[in-house]
Amino acid sequence: MRNILVITIGLSIAGALSSCSKSFLEQDNPNAVPVDENFQTENDVALAVNGVYEGLRSSNCIGEGASLWTDDRSDDVNSTDNQSNNGEPFQFTSFSLAPINTWLQNHWTALYVPISRTNLVLSKIDSISFANEGTRTQYKAEVKFIRALMYFNLVQEFGGVPLVTERLRFDELPQHTFRDTKENVYAQIVADLKDVVASNLPNVQTEANKGRVSMQAANGLLGQVYLKMATDLSADKTTNLNNAKTYLLACYNMRGFTKLSDIPFAEVFDVTKKGTNKEIIWQIAYRQGDPNYSSRIAANNQARGETINSLFASTGAGGTLTADLRKEFEVGDLRTDFSIKFASHPSVQAYFITKFRDNSAGATNLGYGGNDWIVLRYADIILNLAEVHMLLNDDATAIQYLDMVRERAQRPLYAVMMADPVYAAKYPTLKLAILHERRIELAFEHHRWHDLLRFFTKEELVAYFKAKSQADYNNSPLANITTKDYYFPIPLNEYNLNPEKMYQNPGYN
Repeated sequence: MRNILVITIGLSIAGALSSCSKSFLEQDNPNAVPVDENFQTENDVALAVNGVYEGLRSSNCIGEGASLWTDDRSDDVNSTDNQSNNGEPFQFTSFSLAPINTWLQNHWTALYVPISRTNLVLSKIDSISFANEGTRTQYKAEVKFIRALMYFNLVQEFGGVPLVTERLRFDELPQHTFRDTKENVYAQIVADLKDVVASNLPNVQTEANKGRVSMQAANGLLGQVYLKMATDLSADKTTNLNNAKTYLLACYNMRGFTKLSDIPFAEVFDVTKKGTNKEIIWQIAYRQGDPNYSSRIAANNQARGETINSLFASTGAGGTLTADLRKEFEVGDLRTDFSIKFASHPSVQAYFITKFRDNSAGATNLGYGGNDWIVLRYADIILNLAEVHMLLNDDATAIQYLDMVRERAQRPLYAVMMADPVYAAKYPTLKLAILHERRIELAFEHHRWHDLLRFFTKEELVAYFKAKSQADYNNSPLANITTKDYYFPIPLNEYNLNPEKMYQNPGYN
């Protein structure tokens, strides 16, 4: 089952056989029992909602390992091996991505799995009796948030995509095999998220429910969607920016701290505080010590001869980064030493990623870490607010938000840095200064590629990359990038379903 519309039918049960004692991380085979037999009680719905969340953990979706279509695609990380896996991962970093690429197909498929599971839940939930109607409302809000997030990733990466918001019978599949417009996809995202912000979700989830959607997350994501719409759609730019400001500010006002600098940067990634850290808005939950549901990001980023990330004894180079990114870290920035380190082992002799750590006994020497994957946090929202105010020509307020993040990093504020000729030459505009701050603050958190798509037009993106030094990118040829690379190609299997209505993005035919 390789195309989205078959997946809408085939992967939608989402753990209906799981025991009610299991957490929402745990799911069994979603195809084992017919759908209608597994939606009889409120508990069946709860398990299916858990299954929607479970789909997010896949590295092909947006989980911790989803670097290939985010950080690797950008200027932060390079998949330099053009031989492994038939060279397919290298296509993302070398701007030679082909529609037949199986990693691309897997990503497309994985984004639609939570969508299809959401559609199933919504098709059945109103026919089930609930002890408390508020629970039904919360479940609807949670899955609509996730559906919106998946479509938000799809529309940013592919442009117009098939828009399916209901459970489909097999004979209904052909009539839904077409790419809808970007405008319609955004409209559905906004509609879903407005339902969420009008729901009864709590502003902040309890420690026991970290990983579930909150009102903070809903407002933050809706603000980010409007910000992207302002730069991606030709109409209503000012309206979209003002809407972005409204919802981002609503999220910001729900924070549980006074100043960002009250929360040390390192504590955001501390596995012992992941359930209580007030900067984290929404995360994908992983379980320390569990072979099936633990995090691997600390171990996978570990370089040979190092123990800073994990007790796991690595034999490789760990999580690598481009020289271009390394040179952008400011000297004296506390985020530099926390995020990256030089590995001195003779077989490595390079910088590796240290931002995600769990070297506790609970993770064992097998690297079964407890890191949750942070999708939304307040530094991200604050820098979004800086961006919105900058685009609304309110530079003074934009700088106030920018300085909140710089202050926490113990860096000189923006006005001081603009008097520094080196900084001013590298970031001559407030726009580039905000982009720089996002790059350092959110490094390796899977934001960079989407940030570049939002900050630059297709032509500007090409110019931005081609102005960089090839020496800082190993063997990933910057000369390859063209305006076609702004979007990924539609996977060949999807295109072949209906070459006319599943038309290919320009430059990939």
